[in-house]
Amino acid sequence: MSKTIAIVGAGIVGVSTALWLQRDGHKVIVIDRLDPGEGASHGNGGVLASCSVVPVTVPGLLAKAPKMLFDPKQPLFLKWGYLPKLAPWLVKYLRHGNAEDVRRIAAALTGVIGDSLADHQALSAGTGAERYVVPSDYVYLYKDRAAYEADAFGWAVRREMGFDWDELEGPAWQAYDGAFSEAIGFAARFGNHGRITDPGAYVKALARHVEAQGGQILKAEVSGLVQSGGRVTGVRAGGETIACDAAVLAMGAWSKGLADSLGLDVPLESERGYHLELWEPNIMPKAPVMVASGKFVATPMDGRIRLAGIVEFGGLKAPPSSAPFDLLRENIKAAMPGLTWQREVEWMGHRPAPADSIPAIGEAPGVRGAWLGFGHHHVGLTGGPKTGRLLAQMIGGRSPNIDVSPYSPSRFAKQA
Repeated sequence: MSKTIAIVGAGIVGVSTALWLQRDGHKVIVIDRLDPGEGASHGNGGVLASCSVVPVTVPGLLAKAPKMLFDPKQPLFLKWGYLPKLAPWLVKYLRHGNAEDVRRIAAALTGVIGDSLADHQALSAGTGAERYVVPSDYVYLYKDRAAYEADAFGWAVRREMGFDWDELEGPAWQAYDGAFSEAIGFAARFGNHGRITDPGAYVKALARHVEAQGGQILKAEVSGLVQSGGRVTGVRAGGETIACDAAVLAMGAWSKGLADSLGLDVPLESERGYHLELWEPNIMPKAPVMVASGKFVATPMDGRIRLAGIVEFGGLKAPPSSAPFDLLRENIKAAMPGLTWQREVEWMGHRPAPADSIPAIGEAPGVRGAWLGFGHHHVGLTGGPKTGRLLAQMIGGRSPNIDVSPYSPSRFAKQA
């Protein structure tokens, strides 16, 4: 039976959900205060990083984090005035820094991002957005084998999740891509990954297809959901009530308020992300790379290289800091000493970070027709298509082919 579904959020998760719902025969209304693809979906690293299933909260993080915060060369920043507000979330977050939780989180993430290239190809097929999806390797770079082996726990977890990679050392790595410093002597190369050559344009192209298929895209601020008899009947947006049979909350880092209005208590923070674009570079990396020493990604895109990966905690309202951009410049000059470029573009945005590092995907307990799709940390672009497909299946009353219980919003139900 065809339904009318309101989707709050026009990023990759919301637009993916709209597309898959349309393909199931439903009417969709996508509502956002910004145009499609203007938030984190614009500013992400552009990598379809299926292997990025190991959360930040690995064993030993608690001991390392204070040192990182006081070292300007490390990719972790904090606006200290925000610490009192951050503290309750941070305590919950750091509790997951143990091997058992890491494996549980990695298994959950693998279900959503483990086949991202194929998921994006299926999503974009026939939409006009296919041209932005490019199959590629994804390469982790280290100073040497010893530095790689120091990350043995994370690599073991990836192996357990079914991922394989090639090891390129010394001359073999230089033969693969000679654009990098000789100080980088070891690489772990994953095949069957991908990149998006212009993430913002990609999401906009997908959204145009939603409209071409009869969907509505509304630019308005959503202030709440309308309920009757324990069921969602509408969305309040721009001073009006938009009638619907169900609603999907896919607002990324801004999702907490509406989610909590459904009787949930979602421990969600903004993990402020920075990117620096280097336009008209004289050389391009062969594939997206993660430079492990600086925990940053360099991705070849249309006309530029995008550098991303800095983490800053400081909430949704504070302006960007200058130090993360300076660190990205310093790191890329060290990694690619021969690189030059004509101009730069700086960007800061907000990644949605739940304390347990697992996205919320499913129906809110106690409110029929209220669906959640947010909380992907660093892998929202990677996991957006699969998240949208899972939501479309569940909204349509069908059982997905993976266990969706790890993503259930019921884990955030307020305790009596």
